[in-house]
Amino acid sequence: MTGALAPVKPLTALDRCDRCGAQAYIRATLPVGGELLFCAHHGRQHVAALREKGADILDESARLSETNSITPNDER
Repeated sequence: MTGALAPVKPLTALDRCDRCGAQAYIRATLPVGGELLFCAHHGRQHVAALREKGADILDESARLSETNSITPNDER
């Protein structure tokens, strides 16, 4: 690598919350290495403290409010 930051891979349905096992929408990359994955609920509980400790946060929880483009209008 050239010292540039590696691209962050998006979270998938296979990524699970380290706290409860639900689908993860938040990734906290720790400054000492390693990462923690959280569902939106547990992410909201812990993200402020993790930021204070210098963690890099990827928050994809906005995907929870997206509407599937193939869902019929009467089901949205």
